[in-house]
Amino acid sequence: MKITSNFDSGNIKVLAINEPLDIQLEINPDNGSEFFQWFHFRLESTPFLGHRLHINGLEKSAYPEGWEGYDAVASYDRQTWFRVPSKYENGSLIIDVEPEHKQMYFAYFAPYSYERHLDLLAFAQSYDSVDIETLGETLDGRDISLIRVGEPSSEKKNIWIIGRQHPGETMAEWFIEGVLHKLLDDEDPHAAALLSKATFYIVPNMNPDGGARGHLRTNAIGVNLNREWKTPTLEKSPEVFHVLNKMHEVGLDMFLDIHGDEALPYNFVAGSEGIPSYSDRLAKLETEFKQALLTITPEFQDEYGYPKDEPGKANMTVASCAVGEAFNALSYTVEMPFKDNANLPDSYFGWSDRRSYQFGQDMLAAVLNVVEKLR
Repeated sequence: MKITSNFDSGNIKVLAINEPLDIQLEINPDNGSEFFQWFHFRLESTPFLGHRLHINGLEKSAYPEGWEGYDAVASYDRQTWFRVPSKYENGSLIIDVEPEHKQMYFAYFAPYSYERHLDLLAFAQSYDSVDIETLGETLDGRDISLIRVGEPSSEKKNIWIIGRQHPGETMAEWFIEGVLHKLLDDEDPHAAALLSKATFYIVPNMNPDGGARGHLRTNAIGVNLNREWKTPTLEKSPEVFHVLNKMHEVGLDMFLDIHGDEALPYNFVAGSEGIPSYSDRLAKLETEFKQALLTITPEFQDEYGYPKDEPGKANMTVASCAVGEAFNALSYTVEMPFKDNANLPDSYFGWSDRRSYQFGQDMLAAVLNVVEKLR
């Protein structure tokens, strides 16, 4: 038997691998941080033999409640990711599996590799309506890439969508892949209507360093980017520094920050009701957007989510709050589950890359519902 994580976004520590039914593992924390939750590794062993994998020490992970009711994802071809029976006991995730092939991959959620990220940029650039700009570099020297879809105009709204501030929340880039494929479909009526009224500025991967390193939540030096929006710096958070500067350069009328939630098995949004400038106008926009999304897709709900901030009590280091305040704009954090959508469960796939992709496309239809009212 062999277990390795020596590849893009790989993360696991092997403690013992002497017996197939007693494989002992741990997750490495993000570099420079105590956060850990993301795992991604390959098991090489005898097919059609029972294996039991223990991922230990999870009582100290970033979100221990995220392991309750969670099933790991696995793949043989790294294209189709399915759920495997898992249970959480005494701080360990126990995965029981009988591999059908010699090599089997396991991950916390369907990975979105840096190579696939580059493929997405290459796909987008082939369209005349697209411009790709490198805003700067990460601490590891990777590009911070911005995709603009549509021609800028003072008459159009500027809609910003960013993903993977927390790199292990890979569903965010699957979501954005769906957004881009829909926006660039010249036969899609939602895309045509939106691009006549808005220009889209999209950062598919805010944290490519963390993604490649196998981090859950932080960049190359352990900084949580979604707590850097008040005073980002080139030394600690160039990713936020460059993106925020570009927002101020071109303007912003709507902001969606795409994430994944470890514990809650639902899709939901978190608004900016606690920012100092929150108004009836923003409250009405939030309501209209959510009502449209509820009508468009059964994958969305508005019963479960984060507690609303009291007036004036928002955390202004968080992207959706800082941006909503700076631009007096409709600003949402969008959350998807690592587990499944409890309102529409799928025992084989759970919440998945494909469902994230579709949710991104559905959300564009809700954006169309409010686009003319954003300014």
